[in-house]
Amino acid sequence: MATPLTVPDLADATELSCDVLVIGGGTAGTMAALTAAERGADVLLLEKAHVRHSGALAMGMDGVNNAVVPGRAEPDDYVAEITRANDGLVDQSTVRQTATRGFAMVRRLESYGVKFEKDEHGEYAVRQVHRSGSYVLPMPEGKDVKKVLYRQLRRREMRERIRIENRVMPVRILTHPEDGRAVGAAGFHTRTGEFVVVRAGAVILATGPCGRLGLPASGYLYGTYENPTNAGDGYAMAYHAGAALTGIECFQINPLIKDYNGPACAYVANPFGGYQVNRHGERFVESDYWSGQMMAEFAAELASDRGPVYLKLSHLPEETIGAVESILHTTERPTRGTFHENRGHDYRTHDIEMHISEIGLCGGHSASGVRVDDHARTTVPRLYAAGDLASVPHNYMIGAFVFGDLAGEDASRYRAYEGELDRAQVAAAHELVYRPLRNPDGPPQPQVEYKLRRFVNDYVAPPKTGAKLSLAVEAFDRMSTEITGMGARTAHELMRCAEVSFIRDCAEMAARASLARTESRWGLYHERLDHPERDDTGWLHHLDLRKSPAGAMEFTARPVEPYVVPVPEFSPPGGPERLLGEVELVPVATAGARDVVPAARDPRPAAAAAEVPSPAGPHPRLLRLLALVEDSPDLAALGPFLDDADPAVRAAAVTALGETAPAGAGPALAARLRDGAAPVRAAAAAALRELVEVLPAEPALGDGLREALGVPDPAVRAAALDVLRALRLGDAPLFAEALADASVEVRVQAVRALVSVDAVGDLARGTADPAREVRVAVARGLAAVRSPAPEPLAPLLDDPDPLVRGAALAALAGTGCPPSYAAGAGAALGDGAWQVRSGAATALRAAPPGLAVPALAGALADPNADVRKAAVLSLLAHRAEPAARAALAGAADDPDADVRAYASRAAR
Repeated sequence: MATPLTVPDLADATELSCDVLVIGGGTAGTMAALTAAERGADVLLLEKAHVRHSGALAMGMDGVNNAVVPGRAEPDDYVAEITRANDGLVDQSTVRQTATRGFAMVRRLESYGVKFEKDEHGEYAVRQVHRSGSYVLPMPEGKDVKKVLYRQLRRREMRERIRIENRVMPVRILTHPEDGRAVGAAGFHTRTGEFVVVRAGAVILATGPCGRLGLPASGYLYGTYENPTNAGDGYAMAYHAGAALTGIECFQINPLIKDYNGPACAYVANPFGGYQVNRHGERFVESDYWSGQMMAEFAAELASDRGPVYLKLSHLPEETIGAVESILHTTERPTRGTFHENRGHDYRTHDIEMHISEIGLCGGHSASGVRVDDHARTTVPRLYAAGDLASVPHNYMIGAFVFGDLAGEDASRYRAYEGELDRAQVAAAHELVYRPLRNPDGPPQPQVEYKLRRFVNDYVAPPKTGAKLSLAVEAFDRMSTEITGMGARTAHELMRCAEVSFIRDCAEMAARASLARTESRWGLYHERLDHPERDDTGWLHHLDLRKSPAGAMEFTARPVEPYVVPVPEFSPPGGPERLLGEVELVPVATAGARDVVPAARDPRPAAAAAEVPSPAGPHPRLLRLLALVEDSPDLAALGPFLDDADPAVRAAAVTALGETAPAGAGPALAARLRDGAAPVRAAAAAALRELVEVLPAEPALGDGLREALGVPDPAVRAAALDVLRALRLGDAPLFAEALADASVEVRVQAVRALVSVDAVGDLARGTADPAREVRVAVARGLAAVRSPAPEPLAPLLDDPDPLVRGAALAALAGTGCPPSYAAGAGAALGDGAWQVRSGAATALRAAPPGLAVPALAGALADPNADVRKAAVLSLLAHRAEPAARAALAGAADDPDADVRAYASRAAR
């Protein structure tokens, strides 16, 4: 029987020292550690889980929401977009850092091996999801981003500078008693229970959002939209260290799949043709950017007789649905396919019911976080915040990387603190951690946390009122006693108990901040029923929150800094800060005592673990391999495992090769494409695609990939073609030969490869391919070559399949649509298939205005909303014509929200 955990003596604390302490090993934290180390600092990275799998990024990432790629978007446009999305309350200097530095970060991530989607010519395949900008950059291998970052952390040169301590959870930032600067942290090991104290020259908080604030509809504590390990640790630590937090009243609320804690993935589905509809099949979202106003529209539709609300994919062709599934069921949430399967739902036959998530605090997806400047500095000297913890509105993944980089760069100037640590602060942290051990039979953490978060749902979730928020504050004050009395027996339970204290702090901050802002703003994020109007005169100010010297939460209304990029809708009034002090609660009646502490549970019986038979141990060679990977082995060290007789060992070795990417990895992986075991081949194909950005285009790799084109496995042949194309290791004859392959998947890859070398003649052969998917790919490819022309599309314009005809017509928008083709496109507006009519309307975008505008004006009466949307977008290209402007003005009253929104752009 295990020895019970006891409270360690304060004098027995493990002491660590570093120049830069990074707390949190997720998106921002890994980048902060890498940058600080590259600039010469000795870095300590603390992670309460394990860096290899920690943070929201480890859950999968389907794409970048805010890629400002030169030629596709402008930084100033993005800054203006975020300013509008956040109702004017933006420090534009911080948002501009993401806008101007984001593309360099994309390139840096690529140099690490992160793969962003590109077209056949190697250009970034940026998609337009929002109506006013193209910022979404898909990541086909996004599930592996965290693995790529961990590989960088474990490079030999980084290991000399970066010490990683997994399973260590800080609970308090330590500050200098005289000047208040950050000098370290105190916490504990979540497996052994040992107390840990760190001295540091600077501290970077990168602990993510407070995703575990509201309670999901399922009632499951960890069934949250956000990564459930994100319990608001950094918010609470920053607050108790004296840092200002801002926008805490601006909640994060997201659309999600009903009964499933995963996003609805509009950023994935919409570029493929999916969209959100009510039960009548009508698009209803008027707002452009995914913001609180959009969520207000979503909630209103859901609550109306037009609900429920659905993600509509059932109108899409099989190959498109397959592509969406390949992303949604592997990258974003691997359990999503299983969920739909168990429900008996299929995107081909069922539109997917959507709902609204629980509330949370998040800077990266709304605006609530620790106040930072444009170098990630907080208001506490030498304390930094980055990622979803920092209040840089709608910063998302790229913003987290950018601000991690900024924090690491600025913090690297400081060297380890060598003075005395404040004994009282260390003792307080020690008490916070270990008090549950003194009361092992006290209320268990799940019980207390459920109650706490149920109060959040009852009293804090919007729509808000002063009375409910006041009841919330009273409830959270009252629960302080229950939280102090929680019981624990293990180090893991200590971690969960500490998280509950963080959640309580965040809940109180959210309630008091929501009380302090006496207006409604950000749509559903801060909807006050008792103050229903937005008040720009009095409240176009940041609401800052900090801990007063007396230990109370006090507030300041801070004016918005003058805009770097003017936004006509908002005019910050400027002026001095207004000290608001402590917020006043609204008087509410009470009925009976509400402060009874829940009864303690009965002592648990002795564990019967000894009666449970131990499972068989892992494969010994696999264990040796896993241990080896931690030391970033070279190819020679991995060689015996790659040649092991057991295919499971070979597959694991191939995966390790992909994680570590030593010299010679490319040819070695190409050789494994010819392995006799399917799992090994699949692992090699996945690793090659993942590493394509960092593998040298060496002849040996090209030779191995060419040999793989003869492997019977079609998935291998498709992967080999994909990598040959991406690395420019193939030529037109090789790719043209693959057009005769028996596999449709391989032939589609061959089409993409031929586009990359502008082999129009060979591409034209594909117009007679028996597979619709290939002919559609050819149509799109003929518009994507560097010198497109309409003539090669002619066979496809008369194709018997409507999807092929639609794709060929849409391709005319890229090749040009001279009069003879414009006449055919005009006639196709009467086709029985809406996909053909939509393609025809798109083609007329490139046609002479005299032929295009009358036909497009007529298409505005089409019964299909997607056809009308295509017609409006094409009319916008002809808006210099009075007739086009008149037609667009008429479309402003269209019943479809997308059509109305795009038509309104004619007035800009």
